[in-house]
Amino acid sequence: MTVKIAITGASGRMGKSLIEAVQMSDEVTLGAAIVKPGSSLVGADAGELAGIGKTGIKLVDNLADVLNDFDVLIDFTSPQVTLNNIDICKRAQRAMVIGTTGFNAAEKTLFEQSIKDIAVCFASNFSTGVNLSFKLLELAAKVVGEDSDIEIVEAHHRHKVDAPSGTAISMGEVVAKALDRDLAKVAVYGREGQEGPRQSDTIGFATVRGGDVVGEHTVSFLADGERIEITHKASSRMAFSRGAVRAAGWITTQGPGLYSMQDVLGLK
Repeated sequence: MTVKIAITGASGRMGKSLIEAVQMSDEVTLGAAIVKPGSSLVGADAGELAGIGKTGIKLVDNLADVLNDFDVLIDFTSPQVTLNNIDICKRAQRAMVIGTTGFNAAEKTLFEQSIKDIAVCFASNFSTGVNLSFKLLELAAKVVGEDSDIEIVEAHHRHKVDAPSGTAISMGEVVAKALDRDLAKVAVYGREGQEGPRQSDTIGFATVRGGDVVGEHTVSFLADGERIEITHKASSRMAFSRGAVRAAGWITTQGPGLYSMQDVLGLK
């Protein structure tokens, strides 16, 4: 049976890319597309909005109105919108693929409490290349991490609202876990003034915002006499969209619980 997908945030950059990725796949089909309440786009064809021609799927502004039209919801929106959507999908027993980032501590706790009764694939980045990078970072940290200063630099377009990116934080978490460190205690989010020498166990983050950069991440292991850099550069949102669509097809075969893109790719 073909998996029917709903996409929320359909009028955004990522939403349009997801619509295109669904149409490119032979394994899934577009069942619904949701925009902000009161949007002037309600009633427009989702495919025409995404620039791929008519799909026959009309944009709606209420997820609850289309619960019978999809098996899994893909949500790349904002923390509060995502939390609301989880409640709706939980009541309707619909699976979810979530790529929303920027959750604060309270929202993270609520998120973890809310998803227990449905199948959810949550990742800061659905790119196959980024998830491979996570495995490489784990290996590098175990081999050279104790002898290196570790710094993470990420760059995104001017419209991105959270910093550092969710992917950068995930990379830091992978490295910290491999080194048995608590990222909350060792992370340094920017430096200024007379701070003194660098503490050896810290993991530094630097953020760049500008232009139309889709996403670039570099983790550097800086040792005396040599430097190892693991870099991922995305040139198109389609890399993320294809991964999310792949995850959507996969999550419908799983029981209730929280999964990651590492599970989808068999990297765990």
